[in-house]
Amino acid sequence: MKFVDQTKIKVISGHGGSGCMSFRREAYVPRGGPDGGDGGKGGDVFLQADTGLHTLLDLQYQQLYRAKNGTPGKGSDMTGRCAENLTVRVPVGTQVYDQETDEFLVDLAKPGDIFLAAKGGDGGHGNAHFATSRNRAPRRYEEGWPGQERTLRLELKLIADVGLVGMPNSGKSTLISTVSNARPKIADYPFTTKVPGLGVVKIGDFSFVMADIPGLIEGASQGAGMGDRFLRHIERTRLLLHLIDPSPFLEPDPETRFEMVMTELAEHSKDLSGRPMIAVITKLDLPENEEPAEKLDAALRDRGYKTCRISAATGAGVTDLIRRVAQFLVKTNSDSQA
Repeated sequence: MKFVDQTKIKVISGHGGSGCMSFRREAYVPRGGPDGGDGGKGGDVFLQADTGLHTLLDLQYQQLYRAKNGTPGKGSDMTGRCAENLTVRVPVGTQVYDQETDEFLVDLAKPGDIFLAAKGGDGGHGNAHFATSRNRAPRRYEEGWPGQERTLRLELKLIADVGLVGMPNSGKSTLISTVSNARPKIADYPFTTKVPGLGVVKIGDFSFVMADIPGLIEGASQGAGMGDRFLRHIERTRLLLHLIDPSPFLEPDPETRFEMVMTELAEHSKDLSGRPMIAVITKLDLPENEEPAEKLDAALRDRGYKTCRISAATGAGVTDLIRRVAQFLVKTNSDSQA
């Protein structure tokens, strides 16, 4: 399925039904009073977070959502029927903005979260509503109130516990395919991953969600390679795994590439750059990487970073990495509940 993480939709709630002007017309009732009923309320439009959706694709193809109008009131004090509400399903993690004002409206971050996007118009009063001791035969009634119409911008931020970051071809897709149910495209060339992806990782009775975003390049935080859109998908994560290919044949050197990604994280968000992180040195199955990996490991440890060396291709070090991730998440869960 195509991954779409940003789109616009128009929502229009229903108009209220008009009130009715009517008088009783019955035999043997020479002065029948007013009996015009009120109009029914127009339908509301809601947005609701649904765990069964993972992309805004459907909303990109259908961008107009209109609720029905309430029906008019009738004689004999009969109120018009209220229109049914319209609920638009969106993925969990959808953020909603007013397209005209750029105002942030709501973050539908939890399953079942619901937001009133457009309120239906109230029904108008019938003439029975205006009867008084002085005016027993009012000829006044109200039209139904109009509904709301607004254009909304929807932006999806994936919900994940752990985020994978790194330059293109650093081994992120291979890792997530090894440890989870995710099946991204994997090839030996840069930019194989073109859209963010999620995978569920299980270790014993514990499971967590891992997010893989396309490789970051210099200027990503400013939009290069669509990096600014990709980076928002790891803003909700509690832990980052920063994957670095230690190959001596790549330019610039591994430590400089590490710093390049760290700079882009900081440029995008100071909070993101300060997120707990493990520097994961990858591709240890290649003989030429053994010595550079040791040097990079020592250099990053000297600077205070937590490190881990793995080969996702052979599985070396992967189990230890996942165990460390699980221990961190369990601990942070306990701390947040304390």
